[in-house]
Amino acid sequence: MNYLRKYINAPGFTKIVKKNDMGLKLTEFGLIKLRSGEEYAAFNGANETALVVLGGRCRLQGDGFLFENVGDRKDVFSGKPHAVYLPCRTNYAIKALTNLEVAWTQSPAGLAAKPCHIRPEKVSSVSIGKNSFLRTAQMIIDEGFSSNHFIIGEAQVPAGNWASYPPHRHDFDNLPEEVDMEEIYFFRFNPEQGFGIQKIYTGNRGIDETYTIQNNDTVGIPQGYHPVACAPGYSMYYLWIMTGNNRRFLSYKDPAHAWVAAKG
Repeated sequence: MNYLRKYINAPGFTKIVKKNDMGLKLTEFGLIKLRSGEEYAAFNGANETALVVLGGRCRLQGDGFLFENVGDRKDVFSGKPHAVYLPCRTNYAIKALTNLEVAWTQSPAGLAAKPCHIRPEKVSSVSIGKNSFLRTAQMIIDEGFSSNHFIIGEAQVPAGNWASYPPHRHDFDNLPEEVDMEEIYFFRFNPEQGFGIQKIYTGNRGIDETYTIQNNDTVGIPQGYHPVACAPGYSMYYLWIMTGNNRRFLSYKDPAHAWVAAKG
């Protein structure tokens, strides 16, 4: 199975990952690209929706809510994100106040919650790893947020570094070590001609895939260890979207490589 999806800049809404694509049961993903003044409207039905502003600024409104000035960064390498969480059965409309790019994701849900504008000051940052596998994680929706399935964040990876390393998985409900959550990575590079390497493999090598990842690529991870490396000379960003029925920011390291994290 091919777990890599390509996206070429296109106006309006583009669905990149559909329901049940790549073995993903709970996650859909796409991009919304609007010029200043343009609008996009939708109804999410029996799904919760998260919108992460990649660049630009918009107004977002629906029945009973209005969020002005959502977004303020130029691009994903220019500060923390604005995001909006929408519960199921919500009509919403996005009006671009500048040229705008928004990452869209949704997952089946029945939770009675309120729409929420997640501002940059509510996005926590934490350094993960060390040495050549150091990266910064920006937590947008964590396990304390009221959501059926989502844990969402961004990773900023320095040139030449690895991330999701030592290789980890979240395939089985086996607390306190691991929970079952599928995942999507969406990539950007600076400069944009940059590239990286994504690997997905299971312990028994029933899955053993390696991809060259480029700007605007999306990788689906239904299961398996999934380390990623950034080429020297380029900064790497990826939006990660985890979905599961037992939401925890928890993973299990590949025993063959876990020792690297403990090494001084």
